Amino acid sequence: MPCIRTLGACLLLLSGSLSAAEPWSDLDAQIDQALPSVITLRHIIHQHPELGNREVDTSRRIAQRLRELGLEVQTGIAHTGVIGLLRGGLPGPVVAIRAELDALPLTEQTGLPYASTVRTRNPGNDLRNRDQEVGVMHACGHDAHMAMALGVAEVLAAHREQLPGTLKLIFQPAEEGPPLGEEGGARLMVQQGALQNPAPDVIFGLHVTAGKAGTFTLSRQRTTAAADTFVARIIGRQTHAAFPWTGIDPVPVAAQVILAWQTIPSRQSNLSLLPAPVISVGRIEAGDRHNIIPAEVRLEGSIRTVSDSQREDVLQRMSRTAKNIAEASGATAQVDYLPGGYRAGYNDTALVDRLLPVLEQVSTTPVQVDNGTYGADDFAEYARQVPGIFMRMGVTPAALEGQAVWPTHSPGFQVDDPSLAVGIRALSRMTLNYMGVAGENG
Repeated sequence: MPCIRTLGACLLLLSGSLSAAEPWSDLDAQIDQALPSVITLRHIIHQHPELGNREVDTSRRIAQRLRELGLEVQTGIAHTGVIGLLRGGLPGPVVAIRAELDALPLTEQTGLPYASTVRTRNPGNDLRNRDQEVGVMHACGHDAHMAMALGVAEVLAAHREQLPGTLKLIFQPAEEGPPLGEEGGARLMVQQGALQNPAPDVIFGLHVTAGKAGTFTLSRQRTTAAADTFVARIIGRQTHAAFPWTGIDPVPVAAQVILAWQTIPSRQSNLSLLPAPVISVGRIEAGDRHNIIPAEVRLEGSIRTVSDSQREDVLQRMSRTAKNIAEASGATAQVDYLPGGYRAGYNDTALVDRLLPVLEQVSTTPVQVDNGTYGADDFAEYARQVPGIFMRMGVTPAALEGQAVWPTHSPGFQVDDPSLAVGIRALSRMTLNYMGVAGENG
């Protein structure tokens, strides 16, 4: 039933609506004005990367900038996490944006003037590289994510009295996974209250990737895959290579296991219901000498699945397959899964349908709607609690187009600085649209 108001009340309501929209009429110009400082901050962060759960200086820089912009700041969540709160002067929903603080253990090879030369002891989220000295680099674009989130805060904070809602910025440590034996990442952020006081109505995540700068890709439903790390031990009995029958050779057993695992996606998964899982062996270790059959083969790798049920099914099948093949040859097998795996992520379909037109206004080419990626991201932990959108934006510099481009997680990955404005524009417009601000720039 429509609400009946007096003429004066209607005029007052209309006036308030127009004044709320007015500050955002030149949003693009405001973003362009803020861009130089955003780029400078990204370069500083890029030059001083830190690994997961060790982002002390990065956290300090983020908190300092948020305070400069007049936001309420909370620190120390999930070790080094930071939350910034911009309370608008008008009532409205709470919109959250997630950015990540951590870098990767890679030695940078970009040759950029602000390239990282940092080296540190790796606290390690795998057994092999633990405690080794490594280079450190923002090779996954988290420096760009932080800079864009701060850019959104800057343009919206300039008109906070006309902001119809609250912006909540979540800067999260250890997205790439905490060191072994430690908790961290989105799961710990949620446990320690990142989605409370106030609780977001929606949450947005933007991830940069190799691709034409300023272009967007997202899914109406599935976004990222679950990712689990496995360590398998195939145990035989050591002997002389000239007399294999006097021992139990684990090498051909391991080979059989690796090949049999590949029948799980190709022959044991119902591909009419879900996309196939991916099982990849990334490391094989065995033996000390060419003429000694080893006692054990160690396999390490990654499993990508697209749903909780598929994940549980694949983990069971992998263990059962390895044990049965080993038993047939007199060997034994043990498959362990490291803690802290990523869960599959999903977008809120209704939210995508609502905000896709807003994103189309911003993207330099039509937005590509796909069926998700086999990459993993713990943004899924937030989107399981709050309706969310996770999207990808291309950031390959124009000078590199047509060349063999380094992807994320590689030592040559580069970010096109001007495209940060596109990301800020996308996140700002989506935020304002959800808060009810309409118009050309809302």
